[in-house]
Amino acid sequence: MAVDLSKLTDGDRFVLERLRENGEAWIVGGWVRDHLAGLDPKELDIATDLTPEQVKSIFPRSIMVGEKYGTARVRIDDSIDGKSIWEVTTLREDGGYGDGRRPDNVSFGSNIEIDLSRRDFTINSMAIDDNGCVIDPHGGQEDLEVGIVRSVGDAGERIAEDGLRLIRAFRFLEQGRNGLRELDEGLSDAISSNIGMLEKISKERVWSELKLILSGHNSSKIVQIMHEHRVLDAVLDGLSFNGEVELSENYCVNLALICSDNHMSGSELSMLISERLRLSRDEQSTVSFLHDCRKLELDHSYGSVRRFRAALPEFRQIEVLEYLSGLGRDVAHFQRVMMNLDGLRAGNSPLVDGIALSERTGLEPGRRLGRLKGWLHRIQIEDDISDSDEVLSRLGSMDWEASDPETWPILSWP
Repeated sequence: MAVDLSKLTDGDRFVLERLRENGEAWIVGGWVRDHLAGLDPKELDIATDLTPEQVKSIFPRSIMVGEKYGTARVRIDDSIDGKSIWEVTTLREDGGYGDGRRPDNVSFGSNIEIDLSRRDFTINSMAIDDNGCVIDPHGGQEDLEVGIVRSVGDAGERIAEDGLRLIRAFRFLEQGRNGLRELDEGLSDAISSNIGMLEKISKERVWSELKLILSGHNSSKIVQIMHEHRVLDAVLDGLSFNGEVELSENYCVNLALICSDNHMSGSELSMLISERLRLSRDEQSTVSFLHDCRKLELDHSYGSVRRFRAALPEFRQIEVLEYLSGLGRDVAHFQRVMMNLDGLRAGNSPLVDGIALSERTGLEPGRRLGRLKGWLHRIQIEDDISDSDEVLSRLGSMDWEASDPETWPILSWP
């Protein structure tokens, strides 16, 4: 029985048709798995009996990212499809995996079933041919129906080929709002017995997989299963794991949440995590900021909420509230105050500049003047002042002449 391929885009069809004009081509990988599972399939991967050189000749703009392993990233005219890249891989057989990361050698082939046999899990080892028929030599459809993640062949051998499969297995437990799949018993045992394989995998690859897991609808349950298999212990390498949190679908917020039991500053924690996972600078900054908020009790006053909105970009506001909610804090009152507050009458920019402030106070340009300007800006935001004269009038109630400027508050949050 043919599969409904109506979800293929114009670009998908164009690439498949061009390949099939010159050889054979099959839809493989995640598109097949998700389509058969009733989920929304995303990126389309293609297997072909054409060599990388032949693929390149058909699509001259292709990028040969893994020519040795038969992989080309096909690019076509953007006007055909909003999507611009398809991964096309030549059918192959893999040699041994001496380093536990990639095959020592590969040989290109022409048999789709042999190619599917080298893949990691049964639900990923299916293909769709040019007639829309499913090729499923390892029972992937049955495992999809019963909700099982099972290795193709011996689980221990598959993990020994590529240690990253220790983590990838957990990613495929995710079924969105359809719940969770389960690990096959043999795969579960193989994971627990081969934790040391993670040492052979680059930190960047580990983080790439973990990000996808932490972005899922069921990430809370999946990380618990990973913890039970000691995989998170190996990945976090000495950092404490907090399993008593409720995760969101923001991977950076979730990383901060599962590490929130570590008693250190945010900068220290983000540095240690980055050593283990190679976070980007933005990711480090997010984890650091959120971890420093872990003991925070929200101030629901209008002034505090106005400062929250003015001092933090919207994406950071969302992250903070998701993080605190994940820790079990009640953020609903704070959110209601935010919704009910009108926008600032004068906007976020300071009404009083350094020149006007210098003229009023007699202060010369420098640290003291700059800090005083920041203090007044904070007052302007908290009290929603819309007139510069009113802002300057507040100087009369401020101890700015004799006190240490380093102790003065500025516009920041918390």
